[in-house]
Amino acid sequence: MKPEKTDSPRYRRQKLAAIQAAASVFSEKGFHGASTVDIAERLGIKQGSLYYYFDSKEEALEDVCLYGLQQYVENMDAIAARDEPFEARLFAVVSNHLGSYRSKSEALKVHNDERLYLPLERRRRLKALGSRYREQLETIINDGVAAGSVRDTIDSHFMAQSVIGMCNGLGEIIVRDADADVFGLARKCTDLLLQGTGPDPRQGD
Repeated sequence: MKPEKTDSPRYRRQKLAAIQAAASVFSEKGFHGASTVDIAERLGIKQGSLYYYFDSKEEALEDVCLYGLQQYVENMDAIAARDEPFEARLFAVVSNHLGSYRSKSEALKVHNDERLYLPLERRRRLKALGSRYREQLETIINDGVAAGSVRDTIDSHFMAQSVIGMCNGLGEIIVRDADADVFGLARKCTDLLLQGTGPDPRQGD
């Protein structure tokens, strides 16, 4: 049974350490290859003590996925609320997305690779967060259309999915390469999205 005072700062620190240990184990071994013994050993505790933090291996996987998603979705909410030009907000979106792969690489890898092993009920919160992220990005794109920064023939839903897919693909590079330049990748990605592949119109000035 979990401790009653689960909102204490000490418990929150210990729970975060448990989530990070689970993320590391799931990232290395996958959900089916990992065990609660592996997670407990990574955390440096006995297996029975792990149940202070997770009722089951499924709950540990859900918590890891939520840990990977929640902050960068909240960051997206803040970006969508900014009164800034479309170009600045798009760069902030891409930087936030790619930066999450550097700060929470194991948790996001686990989310991308292992979340479908969760039962439907446990996936609903993850799906809701993912939908909220995409919808906020669609709002930013629609604002860009309204401001004349994005052509009005753009399908905001398709563009949002494309941006997310591109960022997730680049995220795999960041996970594999600790020396990858996240800021540089964000600039290149944003430039490609804004300018496409045609000649730079500025070169004729």
